[in-house]
Amino acid sequence: MRVIAGELGGRQLLAPKGWKVRPTPERVREAMFSALGDISGMRVADLYCGTGALGIEALSRGAGSAVLVDRDVRPAMGNVHNLGLTERAELVRAEAASWLEAGGERFDLIFLDPPYRAAPELAAALDRGLPGRLAPEGRVVVECEARRPLGLPSLEVVRERRYGRTLVTFHRSIDLPGTE
Repeated sequence: MRVIAGELGGRQLLAPKGWKVRPTPERVREAMFSALGDISGMRVADLYCGTGALGIEALSRGAGSAVLVDRDVRPAMGNVHNLGLTERAELVRAEAASWLEAGGERFDLIFLDPPYRAAPELAAALDRGLPGRLAPEGRVVVECEARRPLGLPSLEVVRERRYGRTLVTFHRSIDLPGTE
């Protein structure tokens, strides 16, 4: 597994054997970032980050900063340190839904890649917390199993693509009447 493009393109990402992580395949990451376009300077959050592949790819492609959140950040920590990203990447050991609901910084781009089997049970808590952490005109990219989609009714679906058993959905805030 490697960083696909940008300043760190071609550099290896470690995915420790025996750890409960499911890194986003390179082909899916490539498609996600192609659809996103220019992310220069964006504030990014990578929830259920695992190895940190999505947040690290965003940093490599010009994102200004990234917060990588997971119950166990050790797999991501190794990659952040090995790639020299400690100044631009913050590691947060927390349950993603609780972290969202605690409030705080808003993000231009939020990646959400929960464990496939747990996604339906996590949906309501994630949906409550996401709007408060999303910057105006921010986007949320969800990776989940196609058979178990992650519903986020507080956000508008902008685009949806399937890659084998993986479903990638792009969301944005729902425009409220009278706000432009």
